[in-house]
Amino acid sequence: MANPWAGEVAVDLNGERFCAKLTLGALAELEEALEAGSLVDLVERFESGRFSSRDVIALLLAGLRGGGWQGTADDLRKADISGGPMAAARLAAELLARAFALPGGS
Repeated sequence: MANPWAGEVAVDLNGERFCAKLTLGALAELEEALEAGSLVDLVERFESGRFSSRDVIALLLAGLRGGGWQGTADDLRKADISGGPMAAARLAAELLARAFALPGGS
């Protein structure tokens, strides 16, 4: 379902699979949700392992909305994410990496 070449990541919520993608609109929503800093700061936090659960939720929410999901932040906080918190963090990092990957893997 998710196309990694298009920056998409599959996210399983409550046993249902959704496609997440950080579109330009989703990235703008993410910047607003972070309220401080920049997306570069967020990338650096993930690269260094200094990200917070708030970062993970904000990234997943923006990506899910970019993929067309209609849920809210509260819905996501209450959802059972397949694989638990560690899997959620990996998915968030993958979303971020795919959003900024150059075509052709360069």
